[in-house]
Amino acid sequence: MTDTRRALLWGVFSVSLVMLWDGWNKHTGQPSMFAPQVAASAAGGAPGGPGAAPVQPAGVAPLPGVAAGGVPSATIDVSTDLLRATLDTRGASLVGLTLPRYHDEHDASQPVVLFDRSAQRVYQADSGLIPRQAGQAALPNHTTPMTLVPGPLKLADGQSELAVSFESPDQGGVKLRKTYVFKRGDYAIRVRHEVINTSAAPVAPQLYLQLSRDGTVPSTSMFMGPTAFTGPALYTENAKFQKLDFEKIESGKVEYEKAADNGWVAMVQHHFVGAWVFNDKLARTFQAKKEASNLYSVAMTLPVDAIAPGTSKTVETTLYAGPQEEKKLEALAPGLELVKDYGWVTMLAKPLFWLLDRLHGLLGNWGWSIVALVVLLKIAFYWLNASAYRSMGKMKAVNPKIQELRERLKDDPQKMQQEMMRIYREEKVNPLGGCLPIFIQMPFFIALYSVLLASVEMRGAPWIGWIHDLSVQDPYYILPALMTATTLLQTWLNPTPPDPTQAKMMWIMPLLFSVMFLFFPAGLVLYWFVNNLLSIAQQWLINRQLGLNR
Repeated sequence: MTDTRRALLWGVFSVSLVMLWDGWNKHTGQPSMFAPQVAASAAGGAPGGPGAAPVQPAGVAPLPGVAAGGVPSATIDVSTDLLRATLDTRGASLVGLTLPRYHDEHDASQPVVLFDRSAQRVYQADSGLIPRQAGQAALPNHTTPMTLVPGPLKLADGQSELAVSFESPDQGGVKLRKTYVFKRGDYAIRVRHEVINTSAAPVAPQLYLQLSRDGTVPSTSMFMGPTAFTGPALYTENAKFQKLDFEKIESGKVEYEKAADNGWVAMVQHHFVGAWVFNDKLARTFQAKKEASNLYSVAMTLPVDAIAPGTSKTVETTLYAGPQEEKKLEALAPGLELVKDYGWVTMLAKPLFWLLDRLHGLLGNWGWSIVALVVLLKIAFYWLNASAYRSMGKMKAVNPKIQELRERLKDDPQKMQQEMMRIYREEKVNPLGGCLPIFIQMPFFIALYSVLLASVEMRGAPWIGWIHDLSVQDPYYILPALMTATTLLQTWLNPTPPDPTQAKMMWIMPLLFSVMFLFFPAGLVLYWFVNNLLSIAQQWLINRQLGLNR
């Protein structure tokens, strides 16, 4: 048993060193040991930019006569209370989107840029029409030059909505009027597609909704856990939430449901998402593919009912582009809240977030909500923890006997083990009694860890004084220092292991983990610090009842 414990401790020690080194790499701007490899561009640089060749519509061959830089293009800037959007007259695509209420993770002086088409990266939302059958005339799509309909481009004070429209020329006997409707206080943009038949025969096109993005994945450390997925995703009632890795798309080995009468497509990243939503029950197809070197797309294609000559038909869709606010996503479309991915602890994490959100509704501060959540969890596990602390207290009481026994029988390990077990039986001490409650509670701790990392609500959320953002590390390392002090105090209250090596490790491990916590978000450190305080109080009270306080 002693050898097993020693091996376990050395294993934890080794993992801690690796985690510490990885955290230091991230802190100093070096690539993480656990970061995904970035797909390199064959051209030696990032794809895209205003002069780049447009991404072709999903499911069709390149359009005749459309060459790189050959399509007239101009950008139109639109602003609301929540968004700064850039629309391209080429196809009326959304090619830029800034979220002023959120700060960039790496540069707090800059806002989050979600959509972008620049020399560094590509991430845009496209839509357009394609014919039902190959060989038919091309229809207005997101490579078609369009004209801005005159009107305001800024949401005025007191105005609840802002509509920005573009019209295409006649192409293939069809005109397309695309209207973006921005609503005050909302990241969900209604996108209205009005298809006008200018020909002498009925037309029945298809509407595609597409998100395209470069495959460069932001570097993350292993501390980000399962919430750091970046890439395409789609959802159907049958297959549920499906994440599509860039690497699998690149290799052609990606698997997903290709057709359904429901569902949506999205591009997911930490804390934010772009998603095309169409909630009506209607047959649709899905496609994820590589468009060019280091450029990928995910698309949903919908049939449009036959349109008689001289008439039009309108298809209303929604483009959500903003933070992964769970309640808002859940209300927008079935399963859309799943883009906030808690990983394998989802079944525990979702109710924990629900409780945390309710506490925030009462307290109005996410920091104090974390404190209150820890208090509630400690109450829920009070008797389980009390059992563990009593077991540790009894172990502390018999430690002098065990130490004397180890010294006296150090040359006879077998007899020493037998005598130790006899003492444990006589004193009614279970050496593992303090471990079981910890193992039972670990899934809850991991789930809360995922909740705090995955919840965009923590981003930019202050607590008190110097803690202005619970989602980033403490700028002055005060919380990690307090957590270290409480961890050492808790270690001092615990029984000293008879084995000298284990006794040393018992003091070394808290120090190693405390250094690691320097790189953790302040919200996580706050959770651990409060948990330590409550554990110390409970342990001290139980030790006092057992007459063991020193």
